[in-house]
Amino acid sequence: MKIDAIGVTSRNLVKSVAFYTVLGFKFRKPKVDDLHIEAKRRAGEPRFMIDSAKLMTEIIGAPSRPANHAAFALLCKNAKEVDAVAAKVKKAGFKIEKKPWDAVWGQRYAVVRDPDGYLVDLFAPLKK
Repeated sequence: MKIDAIGVTSRNLVKSVAFYTVLGFKFRKPKVDDLHIEAKRRAGEPRFMIDSAKLMTEIIGAPSRPANHAAFALLCKNAKEVDAVAAKVKKAGFKIEKKPWDAVWGQRYAVVRDPDGYLVDLFAPLKK
């Protein structure tokens, strides 16, 4: 088996697309009534999907709880990109959970939060 897709649930698809666009994902323009949208990707990359809370409630038969402390990490090219992406997230009005710092495990690291509460780690190896 292998991971084919990563999905998040959103209460506001348009706002979530705006957030993930700041992180570098590319989407078609979302419509207000969209229930599902996927980022464009290169061959071999896993799919990144955003599903509406309404759709997920219909699928699982219970109210959706977006985020529920879920997180994933995005590898940046270098430490400067971690800082730049975090700054873009803040400038776009989204939440920085932890400002960029040099982690003891040898990475430049930052944690941002999407509109529904998902944590997104931004990281890059520090030069030795």
